[in-house]
Amino acid sequence: MREIVILNFGTVLGKKSERLVIKEQGKVVQEIPFRDISTLTIAARGVSLSTDMIHECIEHGIQINFLTPSGRPYAKVSSPQLSGTVMTRREQILAYNDARGLALVLAFIEGKLKNQANVLKYFAKYRRAADPGLYAELEARLARMEAIRSELESFSGTTVEELRGTIFSIEGRAAQEYWDGIGLLLSGTVEFTGRERRGAEDPVNSALNYGYGILYSQVWGAVMLAGLEPFAGFLHTDRPGKPSLVLDLTEEFRACVVDRTIVGVLLRGGTVKVEEGRLTDETRRELARRVLERLEAEESYEGKKHKLRAIIQRQARRVASFLRGESRYKPFIARW
Repeated sequence: MREIVILNFGTVLGKKSERLVIKEQGKVVQEIPFRDISTLTIAARGVSLSTDMIHECIEHGIQINFLTPSGRPYAKVSSPQLSGTVMTRREQILAYNDARGLALVLAFIEGKLKNQANVLKYFAKYRRAADPGLYAELEARLARMEAIRSELESFSGTTVEELRGTIFSIEGRAAQEYWDGIGLLLSGTVEFTGRERRGAEDPVNSALNYGYGILYSQVWGAVMLAGLEPFAGFLHTDRPGKPSLVLDLTEEFRACVVDRTIVGVLLRGGTVKVEEGRLTDETRRELARRVLERLEAEESYEGKKHKLRAIIQRQARRVASFLRGESRYKPFIARW
């Protein structure tokens, strides 16, 4: 199964028999059987889609994601049948005000902090002999991150509302250590003064935001397939148009999927080009390829090897099972 990403302005998407037809400048450049497509992501302006093509995607269970050129998701087309069980969604809403909601938040943050630490460990291990000074600085930051993370173990409270401020304080302090460590790794390779989110125009933050957009679409699809309500989260507050549960679950995977990929590209001499405040088409194409490759990589999960794409789906189902009282929820921790 393949994820198809459309990056060129003016692309026309249509249907011919059982195949997706992709045209550029009036010429057919690709025909792909719908049965071989997992997801269709459109990250360009001026793209045309036929209703027959959309219908065929829905019939084959293919979700269609729409991203801005900077990687921000702004729409998704999926079957109205992907609603899961009513029980799951009822329990999800109720869980916000009881201990289940708090347990999920603590697990999401634990997964995020451990995966951030493991990304630093992954890059640090190659510098132990080559650059002992840098290795020592990274080790010091890792020690501080672990001390901050351990604060999660001493919480007392029963709901998210009681502890949200404290949780965000822990997440923010650990993130400062993490991004300082990333800055040390990238020093001398590319300028990186710190993490910025929306509106960032520097190469590193632009690349990260673009990668997060691709990951975010994957998680959104997994949440819907698990029968969960994307807009009823726990860690991220409710706001119209904000799929807070998608943002919650994405936290577990940002570092091990996107950060590790982008930092690796830069450390290996890859370039990220920005023109007029946005990534070039060539850069977006290469970053999309790298992030999708990472999603196809295998990691250990429940005693077996699974692709990261499949692990995201399994974690979404774990959330649903936990909310229904059928199992525990444990965050996914990637190897380093």
